Amino acid sequence: MRRFMLVFVALDGFAHALLGQSSDQFALVRGAMHRLVDSMGSPSVAVAVAKEGRIVWEDAIGWANREKRIPATASTIYPLASISKPITATGLMVLVERGLVDLDRPINAYLGTAKLTGLGGDTTGATVRRVLSHTAGLPLHSQFFYSDRGYRPPPMEETIRRYGNVVFPPGEVVEYSNLGYGIIGYVMERVSGQSYADFMRHEVFQPLGMTHTSIDPPPDLARFIAERYDYNDRALPFFTFDHVGASSVYSSAHDLIRFAMFHLKNHLTNQRPILRDATLDQMHQPVSPSSNGLGFGVFDGGTTLAHTGGMPGATAVMVLFPPSNVAVVVLANTATRFTLMAQEFTVAREAVAAVAPERAPQHLGPPPPPPHPAALVVTPELAGDWSGTLRTYEGSVAMRLQITLDGRIEAWVGDEPGAAVSNVMFADGRLSGTFAARIPTSDAARWPHNASLGLLLLGGKLSGEVVANSTADRIYFSLSSYAELGRK
Repeated sequence: MRRFMLVFVALDGFAHALLGQSSDQFALVRGAMHRLVDSMGSPSVAVAVAKEGRIVWEDAIGWANREKRIPATASTIYPLASISKPITATGLMVLVERGLVDLDRPINAYLGTAKLTGLGGDTTGATVRRVLSHTAGLPLHSQFFYSDRGYRPPPMEETIRRYGNVVFPPGEVVEYSNLGYGIIGYVMERVSGQSYADFMRHEVFQPLGMTHTSIDPPPDLARFIAERYDYNDRALPFFTFDHVGASSVYSSAHDLIRFAMFHLKNHLTNQRPILRDATLDQMHQPVSPSSNGLGFGVFDGGTTLAHTGGMPGATAVMVLFPPSNVAVVVLANTATRFTLMAQEFTVAREAVAAVAPERAPQHLGPPPPPPHPAALVVTPELAGDWSGTLRTYEGSVAMRLQITLDGRIEAWVGDEPGAAVSNVMFADGRLSGTFAARIPTSDAARWPHNASLGLLLLGGKLSGEVVANSTADRIYFSLSSYAELGRK
């Protein structure tokens, strides 16, 4: 394997890697990066690759800010979106090592008066470990709050009151939940006595030498922050969430690869080991019935760890290969879509191939969605008229489903007329689909939305979540209520 020397030169706060050998080694990586920018419209992309305890290459192309003509670099600060989750999980594990949080206690033990409600499952099974691995039975959730919209996130206690429902039996269903990680951040505040942002700065970012990393955009590093752009290349105003612990970390490719190296147990001389190696191992083990560890997706028997991030103005990929001691991160400041995320994985794969060709997978990333979903097969136990209630945080309304053996489903919520359910699937006892409806809560009523089903057939009941999903331009929310239906 070819060896090469690296020299890092600091210039106005940016770190540039100067290769001692031909840059042809990374020509395919740069080509994939240029396709992301030139053909797919991302304003910029930044990449960093580490192997055997060294950052062997980092680069960026495009504009961090198109209007101000600020070029992107490896030290440009990007929003990480859901890659915030493994970083938040790392912070929580600091408290676990100190004996202040027990992974196998119910998370309600750490929530004071704002506790989860057990509508679809027993809250004692909603442990900290299960919350971290998306197996606690919490619902789908997201809610964005733009600075130009005139309303702000409620206190976390109120978000828990409204949406903190266990809608599935804990340990039985895998449901990706931003709400869960918002609650993890809240637990960290209650246990540590610090704000989530302060705790992460003092206990994670500073010890790991992540000097261009913060919760939300840091004012003192404003000149390094990438502008966020939407699908139409419009700059977006600032936005935050009611699940800050899930989505609010900002970092650079240079800092994020250092975080990945810490999880590869590289023991860098300019990092303080905030967690023991055994704790890192625990984070990298999947929690049944999922393929999720504590903050990381665990694949190929643990030989690959990964997480992605996607939201308006941010698309991000982080992949670790522990057996090869290799990691790669790819960050872009554009709205997430499948083709763009797939290209980021292509960039990541080419980067791995450049430094560890024997480890590079033939394919990296999720498979493309099927062009035509499989036809719904309705079993006799699912067919029929189902009626019951939809329980929102502002009260309950009637709900009804009519499911026919030929695969047609119609849904009614409250006094609204029935609507056909489309994109229907029934797998592993779970019924999903989308239909036109208005969910009667103040949060959902702000903007146009439709509704989606996530109902589990169990014990002769259909129960689980009905989610209000925003359809308005630049507005993003998925707000869940609990439904429980019985067959007539």
